[in-house]
Amino acid sequence: MAGQGTPATALLAKRKVPYTLHSYDHDPRAESFGLEAAELLGLDPARVFKTLVAEVDGRLAVGVVPVTGQLDLKALAAALRGKKARMAEVSAAERATGYVAGGISPLGQKKRLPVVIDASAATFDTVFVSAGRRGLDVELTPTDLADLTAAVVAPIAG
Repeated sequence: MAGQGTPATALLAKRKVPYTLHSYDHDPRAESFGLEAAELLGLDPARVFKTLVAEVDGRLAVGVVPVTGQLDLKALAAALRGKKARMAEVSAAERATGYVAGGISPLGQKKRLPVVIDASAATFDTVFVSAGRRGLDVELTPTDLADLTAAVVAPIAG
């Protein structure tokens, strides 16, 4: 797909990981980017995951959870052997990842942040995450997602 390149798709290509890109017309008024993606792509929202940046003990980390749920900050902290977690400032998340809010991908981030993927991802053959831009998702196996991000898999969705 010409013109669809992002750091996330570049990483997938470089590592020769099979994936499928799915684009949709993003509505800037959408209240939930992830639910919008699920609806416009005709997907079970439980298979569409959002990428949230949090601070665990003062250091940035990433939680990848289904768009139907919330990030359980205590569970995220526990999965990373931390004590306390809170959502990161949007500007800090954008600076660290190189992506804009609503298009943050767990793949190809500017700084390699610790990643925790919700355990529910393992129940699907493939999952969908942002490909690094609003209106663009990438479909890949949960195993490939975990391998590419060196993720911990744990129950972190509330």
